[in-house]
Amino acid sequence: MADTPLRILIVDDEAPARRRLRELLDDCGSVLPLAIIGEAQHGREALDLMQNAPADLVLTDIHMPDMDGVELARHVLKLSHPPVVIFTTAFHEHAVQAFEVNAIDYLMKPIRVQRLLSALHKIPRLRPVTAEKLAQLPATARRFLSVTERSRVVLVPIDEIVYLKAELKYITIRTPDREFLLEESLTRLEEEFGARFVRVHRNCLVARDAIRGFERRVTADGDAHWEVLLRGVPDALPVSRRQQFIVREIGRDSTGQ
Repeated sequence: MADTPLRILIVDDEAPARRRLRELLDDCGSVLPLAIIGEAQHGREALDLMQNAPADLVLTDIHMPDMDGVELARHVLKLSHPPVVIFTTAFHEHAVQAFEVNAIDYLMKPIRVQRLLSALHKIPRLRPVTAEKLAQLPATARRFLSVTERSRVVLVPIDEIVYLKAELKYITIRTPDREFLLEESLTRLEEEFGARFVRVHRNCLVARDAIRGFERRVTADGDAHWEVLLRGVPDALPVSRRQQFIVREIGRDSTGQ
């Protein structure tokens, strides 16, 4: 019985680079059974393709518009059968030290057929790279968070998120349209997106540009506290005593608007 072909997805924003990889893979096909399931110009397009056409291997460039290769590698871990990811890069050697330290495979451009064939032979023995290792790579903050719904990976754009609220083992992602459930650390999200979100409570981060003001509330027993008022959603979130400085820092003059 013939060996099952290795299913490969090519991801690169430059058409000549994709064409070059396809030609190299064609050469490798005489030695190793493989099938190119498709091509994508960026990470989001690649993820869409893999929802319907599973891949064993993703050969992806690192710097791409919309979603780069490192972010793509983080999101594919949410797939039911995550592929192995090998990065293709034109980085100078000193810039790929993080890949070597974390034992993450990469191919330097221009890619040589023998180096590619060597990488392909290793695939059956490799496991998808972990989120912890990917977090050590040089990369910009993600443009999306990914959640799993009905066995599909759904991307939530960061710039659409109003707030992130930790509840038990999950984080509620709130957008103007709906809520999503995410399994991540609120502290790590704050570290990654600290320029965009501000902590209003130990369990809640709010998008700075979603804040329309603050309002002081007094409970029936006389306890007074601040609440942050938000654009796009009716929710009013409590500001903890420890975080009350943000009322002055972000703009107390907007209170009650």
